[in-house]
Amino acid sequence: MTQTLVLYDTLSNLPGNSWSPNPAKPRFILSYKGLPFVTVWVEYSDISIAMRAIGAKPNKRSDGSDFCTVPVLSDPNTGALITDSLEIASYLEKTYPEKPIFPNNSESLIREFDSAHIQLIIPAVKFIFVRSTEILSPVSAKFFIKIRSMDVPLPWDANYDEDWALLEKGHNTAYEWYQKTDGKWFMGDTFSYADIIVACWLLWFKRVLKEDEWARISSWNGGKWAQVLADVEKECGLA
Repeated sequence: MTQTLVLYDTLSNLPGNSWSPNPAKPRFILSYKGLPFVTVWVEYSDISIAMRAIGAKPNKRSDGSDFCTVPVLSDPNTGALITDSLEIASYLEKTYPEKPIFPNNSESLIREFDSAHIQLIIPAVKFIFVRSTEILSPVSAKFFIKIRSMDVPLPWDANYDEDWALLEKGHNTAYEWYQKTDGKWFMGDTFSYADIIVACWLLWFKRVLKEDEWARISSWNGGKWAQVLADVEKECGLA
């Protein structure tokens, strides 16, 4: 019998807590594969201390300094402790291959998709960072600004309309990708981690943006993105 896995994620003041796209990805995978897991919720400002305490491997900033982040997955069945959402996905696929998320030996392809997709989002991320600070505790919001502004310089609300235009442009590109396949998934009729990637970024938008802002994204490309999120949540048993 499979022992319960532990997923480390970050707190918010939203019902159900979950908001951050990267920890959402292993949550979707674990649910899709039917694996038992619990979530340990960590204040954003405490992530580094908490992850170092459990022995999680730090990541590297561009300046060479170490930093810890979530998600982290602890698997008592193997003793593994894995950081980074993509590496967690790879680990779960190799260790629990039932209901594959990299079908037809597609991990390399989907890793490239992940890199390409994030480049559609990052140029427009500033105003979404602003909204993210609004759902965190005051101390975590302050820490979020300190950490994220190292990579995305302040101010974050200076080009609101331009950022919206960039975000819509990125989704128009992603829509063209989906249009090249037959079926509702990125790989046509075959569900994969690529769809989870897209859905988890959409989940972030839906969770932190104002209702009218999410409605704006939902209206793009004939309602494609609200439908993708709904389809993936249903496929993963999270609807």
